[in-house]
Amino acid sequence: MTYIPDVLVNSNNKETIKLMEQSTTENNKISMGRVLINEGKKQSYAMREGLRTLRTNLQFCGDDVQTILLTSCIPDEGKSTVTVNLARAMTEAGNLVLVIDSDMRKSVLMNRLQAKPEAGGQIYGLSHFLSGQKDFSDVFYSTNIPGLYMVFAGPSVPNPTELLEKQYFDELIELSRRHFDYIIIDCAPIGAAIDAAVIARQCDGAVIVVAQNTASAKMVVETKKQLEASGVRILGAVLNKVDMKKSSYYGHYYGKYYGKYYGDGEDDDKKHRRKKKDE
Repeated sequence: MTYIPDVLVNSNNKETIKLMEQSTTENNKISMGRVLINEGKKQSYAMREGLRTLRTNLQFCGDDVQTILLTSCIPDEGKSTVTVNLARAMTEAGNLVLVIDSDMRKSVLMNRLQAKPEAGGQIYGLSHFLSGQKDFSDVFYSTNIPGLYMVFAGPSVPNPTELLEKQYFDELIELSRRHFDYIIIDCAPIGAAIDAAVIARQCDGAVIVVAQNTASAKMVVETKKQLEASGVRILGAVLNKVDMKKSSYYGHYYGKYYGKYYGDGEDDDKKHRRKKKDE
């Protein structure tokens, strides 16, 4: 088990205090499970720089931006991958980051991360908590990546929007704000469901993930309008799945500029081995 320091345990909400008291140990710390997740393949130089730029841009949006929603126009635009990689980039800057997978319709995050409980057993998620089956501490997990915490979506449910509108979700966000530097919420595509618009009312800002050559400009504009109608601030968009080799602008510009000043993204040891081979 992992614990959150008791200095962070402060809440004026009676319901959240009740949930916290149910999870309190003799040391006055909140207990939670721990999962092991796949850290994924090594990122390219271009990806690392893109994530660092995204992290920096979000930080410069202001210190009042703490809870960030990520959504897309349609499925398969890489929203969940961007969410996890952004969270990891933020932990590298020394932040405590909570990722909440709110896609209770068709979540891919737990399988993609190959999440496994360190102590064995079942992983409980958001749908368990919002339906009243589990307490907050039961769905809260630390990971093998320092500073990264997770709330998984849980089993698919027929009424996710109805569950998200309950007070339980508001309490979860309120309590999370007191524990973490950033809360990043992975939402279902807004073109497929209205969940993101419901969640947006609890967020400080939203980021739209758009895959290259996937969603039309009209769809992106419509997604932006739906989010704005919920009152959330649009922080920007992420252009994802860009083919740097085929893109006439991005490939030429970044390849020429960054390749000249920073190298082409190969590891130094690989370059060294190739040089010795050529000799």
